[in-house]
Amino acid sequence: MILRIRSRDGTDRITVPDPASATVADLQRLIESHLTVPVPLQRLSLDPALLLPSPSAAVPLLANPAATLASLRLANGAFVYLAYPPDARSARPPPPKALSAAGSFGKKMTMDDLIARQIRVTRQENALCAVASFDRDAANAFQLYVAESLAFAVKRAGFLYGRVDAETKEVFVDFIYEPPQQGAEDVVHLMRDPDEEARVDAIAEGLGMRRVGLVFTQAVGRKASETGEYTMSNREVVQAAQLQAEGGIPEWITAIVKLEVGGDGTGDVHFEAFQMSEICVKLFKDGVLETEVGDTDDPRLSKMRKEVVAGGKDTMEVDNDFFLVPVKISDHQGLLSVGFPIENRGSPVGMSALRSHLDRTKHLNFVKWISDFHLLLKVATFLDVKADVPPLAACVKTQSRVPEGYQLLIESLASQG
Repeated sequence: MILRIRSRDGTDRITVPDPASATVADLQRLIESHLTVPVPLQRLSLDPALLLPSPSAAVPLLANPAATLASLRLANGAFVYLAYPPDARSARPPPPKALSAAGSFGKKMTMDDLIARQIRVTRQENALCAVASFDRDAANAFQLYVAESLAFAVKRAGFLYGRVDAETKEVFVDFIYEPPQQGAEDVVHLMRDPDEEARVDAIAEGLGMRRVGLVFTQAVGRKASETGEYTMSNREVVQAAQLQAEGGIPEWITAIVKLEVGGDGTGDVHFEAFQMSEICVKLFKDGVLETEVGDTDDPRLSKMRKEVVAGGKDTMEVDNDFFLVPVKISDHQGLLSVGFPIENRGSPVGMSALRSHLDRTKHLNFVKWISDFHLLLKVATFLDVKADVPPLAACVKTQSRVPEGYQLLIESLASQG
């Protein structure tokens, strides 16, 4: 049986030796052998909508490798649609040249062929996150540091942790973790520490939370664009798309904190929240979004590695605003306090910080005293990240009695300050 495999690179024919018993897994191996697309990178469907620029999540995939082709009612000459990242077929041989009666310029293309070869960038009207609610203390601690200590002179970033309401699609940000970083006017380099992030994730697990987004500030001296104002620069688009792709949840948010100066010279700090559009994240995953940004590039425009259709025209550059989906902002008062020194802000946080925090809050019961993410992160360096950190954080979540062993350890650490 001959099957026609349609992808965005065209149509290939594959012969299936034993169609009566062949399975989807057999077909995938034939595709890998003939088209040089590795099996893990293949997405197969009988629905041509798989090849649209932004295919719906509802497009049915051939996800069961054990399913027989006969059960799928595939006949000789049937189409199977194949999607894969742009570079997956980098080693494929060039297709044979086909001449029509009109010569090499007369090859006919159907509308399906044109759709398969185009990447369309359109605005996403609705965010997948209904509302982003920020814990007032966490948000205030972040913006105060940027305003008073950094004076918005350089960029600063943090990972947002909290909860997602599965029914309302509302995101609650309950604490902000600031990783090691180096900020400049136009870029912030995150020097991520896997061990520290593992401790952060363990604390979040015990609190019933997870990573839900990114927050960064914009410096007052950031690079201007000759083509007009912009909300997010090309560097910021790349970083936000990368982290949203890594985040793994559809409700992932990106928050921007910036200083807006009025005509009277006074400044107001503003929080804004967005999601990067689904097509933006897909362009990043597929390697179409250019990740190397030059100093002379217009910050208002994101470069592509291949031509796309945006605003009704073929282009290699896309206005960043095409990729931004605004999200409503709200606030709430969460369970955690923010009184302990915050990590990675230049000066190391020593044991004396534990002693000072204990002296300052000794009127509180013990579980209230440790109900501070930044304190838990400091204490977690002395605990087993899997066996001890989640149970300790769970006590904070439920505001229940802390086991005596943990309490003695923490008080002993504080006494060393």
